[in-house]
Amino acid sequence: MACNEGFVWSLSLTLVFVGVMFFLRQRTVRTRYGRYLEPSVVWLVPGRLAWFVQELPAFLIPAVMVLTAQAPSRLGRSLLLCTFCLHYFQRTFIFSLLINGHPLALKTVVSAIVFCSINGLVQGHHLLHCFQYTQTWLTDICLVIGLILFYLGMAINIHSDHILRCLRKPGELTYRIPTGGLFDYVSGANYFGEIIEWLGFAIATGSFPAISFAFFTSCSIGPRACHHHRFYKEKFSDYPPSRKALIPFIF
Repeated sequence: MACNEGFVWSLSLTLVFVGVMFFLRQRTVRTRYGRYLEPSVVWLVPGRLAWFVQELPAFLIPAVMVLTAQAPSRLGRSLLLCTFCLHYFQRTFIFSLLINGHPLALKTVVSAIVFCSINGLVQGHHLLHCFQYTQTWLTDICLVIGLILFYLGMAINIHSDHILRCLRKPGELTYRIPTGGLFDYVSGANYFGEIIEWLGFAIATGSFPAISFAFFTSCSIGPRACHHHRFYKEKFSDYPPSRKALIPFIF
């Protein structure tokens, strides 16, 4: 299959546009899932099923594209696509089975399915058919730094999710102050880890689709970390005053 640059650029620009809209909207309105889900919402999907279904396309679509590609997958393609798919494998088949969270609104789940399908398609197509791999690509400093950041961010994200799961017993709804790991420095340690992941992926590829996805991620979950920070400060009078919202020691 030939590279469709118009397709890649149009969808990447869409990610940037939607990211800006998300950011502007969340300045006044919290994304309504989890602790911010309104009681009036009728159509709900159980938490574990919701996360499994909505994350699956971002793993499945690139995986199918690799398996059905006419040309054999080279090392570079395999490395970057496996890096992308690894995150969504963990989110789909591990995170979704471990989570004890609230149900999600059907509207939110459908929106996430659409986004993950589009993002999986554009990232997969670009890495398989458009990305230029040079002979010195594997030793490029941007690739090395980017992959280090990706796996560091993934480790932070997984460890932070583990801390959050251990705060409550199954079925318990009481909120507690998370501690340990980066939660000693920021309220949104899990979100910080995921942002670092996709920033690293963008550095490793240096591609507009990856950069646009990293931008979207920061715009969509960055404000949510700020909402959580405000929630903790309002709910707990003893909340650590030195703890920041998203970026340790800064913000």
